[in-house]
Formats: sequence, structure tokens, C-alpha cells
Amino acid sequence: MLTDPKDAEAIETSLEIAAERGGDLTPLVYGRLFERQPAMKLLFWRDTNNAIRGEMLMRTFEAILDFIRDRQFADHLIKTEVVNHAGYDVPPDVFATFFGLVAEVVEEVCGSDWTPAMAAAWRRTLADLDRYVVHPDRVTA
Repeated sequence: MLTDPKDAEAIETSLEIAAERGGDLTPLVYGRLFERQPAMKLLFWRDTNNAIRGEMLMRTFEAILDFIRDRQFADHLIKTEVVNHAGYDVPPDVFATFFGLVAEVVEEVCGSDWTPAMAAAWRRTLADLDRYVVHPDRVTA
């Protein structure tokens, strides 16, 4: 099921606003992840300058943007990364929370410019993404 173009536009707008206002969202996203999943911080012990976290978040944004538009790679990437991250001792249920954390941070940074249309678009997209994370073996294009 492809993303409705209006939802895609709302998500893109929210990401643009968040980028303008918040700059690098890496500390906010990973700060929230580590608050909720403290064990995940231990996996980043070598990432002393946030380079790995920054690259992972950049790839997350790229995947979201592709997922809401053409889906040239995002659907396959997400299914693959669930397996890859399990190899790093990241359980699928923790991996599944990451997209939601990103959406929460984007909402927070957008502040008063966050709209009901953005909230609904993110909610629908997160539900769609969740299918790829929770049951990647059951999703067909």
C-alpha cells in the first residue's frame, strides 16, 4: 500500500520545518532512545563524536522519504535492517520504536507548526512502517 500523496507532503513539510528549526536532530532522537531503551546506549560506546548515530539517522530520513514516495529501496532496506540490527543485539521490538521516536522529535521541534494533517500522516505511515519491522516476512510490495 503506497502512501497517499497528501500524507507524503505533510511528512515532508514536517521534516523540512524540523530541519530548519532543530538543525541536527541526532542528539534529540538518540537522547530519547537512550532514555527509553538504556541498554541501547551501550551499543554506541565507540561512537564518541555521534558520527555513527548521525549517519544512521540520515539513512532513516532517506528511508522515510523514499518510503512515502517511490519506495525504490526503503521497504527492502527496512526488512533487511531488522535482521542486521538483530545481529547487533537490537531486538525487533526496540528497532520498531525508532521511527516513532523520530516522529515524536519532529513533532516536538515543529512546535506550533505541527498540524493535525501531519499527525495523521505520521500515524498512518508509522503503522505502515511497523508492518515491515514486525512481520517483514509477511509483507509483499
